[in-house]
Amino acid sequence: MERVVGLWLNKSKPEATVLAQEIKDWFRKRCWAVLSQWEDIIKQKTDFLISLGGDGTLLEAAREGAPHGIPVMGVNFGRLGFLCEIEKIDVFQALEKILNQDYQIQERLMLRAVVKRNDVEVYSQLALNDVVFSRESPEGIITLQANLSGEPSVSYPADGLIVSTPTGSTAYSLSAGGPILSPNVQAVLLTPLAAHTLSARPMLVSDQEEIEISLSNGEQCLVSFDGRTSIKLHSSESVIIQKAPIRAKLIRLGNRSFPQVVREKLRDRWHEKT
Repeated sequence: MERVVGLWLNKSKPEATVLAQEIKDWFRKRCWAVLSQWEDIIKQKTDFLISLGGDGTLLEAAREGAPHGIPVMGVNFGRLGFLCEIEKIDVFQALEKILNQDYQIQERLMLRAVVKRNDVEVYSQLALNDVVFSRESPEGIITLQANLSGEPSVSYPADGLIVSTPTGSTAYSLSAGGPILSPNVQAVLLTPLAAHTLSARPMLVSDQEEIEISLSNGEQCLVSFDGRTSIKLHSSESVIIQKAPIRAKLIRLGNRSFPQVVREKLRDRWHEKT
């Protein structure tokens, strides 16, 4: 049976397009089919996806591949990222390892967010990084009420709130002052955006919790999912966030450990012993 690989690339990066052609030639010499149209990728039994871009491109590929059980290998064309493990110069060495079965698949927690109006589901979305609530207007604040498994827990008077996975802890949540979580931690992180009270602190909860977010002050706010799709949330609605029934799958070759990635990313705060 012919083996199949899919390509998912950031077309705004010309060098990614050049490398994509080189990868196609490399695989075809080894009698693999190479697909770049998503309809063809999900129709065929694609062995894995190669993401060519930055962390954002890898997020897209992993999120879309998750419902179909397709693992993703990320090739970095951006700045040093937390997700893309392979640098451009190492891509063919990495592919040789994959063909020789010398790799691991790391599963990442995803979130399923459901918007409810009068207890009726009106919208749902998957997120690998985060679900972000933010005020629309630069004037005034909003207050977001977080209930855990049906029980009132914490109220956030703030510019917004980030509900993130461990994967998303190194994205927007980190810039908002949230902690970094290892991808092995099975938890969900709540990080306020510019909180207007000292008692509104980041909170880590079990991935078994059902998190309900609603507006207790303000008419409406924006809700975005992995920074791509945005909707308006009104005061009569709420968002239920739970662990998704599927997980994203990332191919790991063991080139960089998570502590090493953190050390490199935060090198300006890292002090070597002398």
